[in-house]
Amino acid sequence: MVEQKFCQECNERQKCQEVYEHLGKAEGPSVVLKVVLAFLLPLLVFIGLLAGFERVLARGIDAKELRTAVSLLLSVLGTLGVVLIIRMINKQLSRSR
Repeated sequence: MVEQKFCQECNERQKCQEVYEHLGKAEGPSVVLKVVLAFLLPLLVFIGLLAGFERVLARGIDAKELRTAVSLLLSVLGTLGVVLIIRMINKQLSRSR
């Protein structure tokens, strides 16, 4: 509601509307896959690695705090590795186009 009132009082509202209409008509490749790879995949990888490392390290490390810290560190490193691999693949795909 506040946003509508703000737009009605704006001197640039006509230009703003034209820009949104232009963007709405723009055509291009879907970015859904890139969004999933950029945001959802690293989150899922991190959660999966954290759960996996917690389970594996439970057999070898008795101190819960140490096990949690090591699991967290390994999960962050693993997630960063996945992100770097995805970036390398993206660069290779960009070059081949």
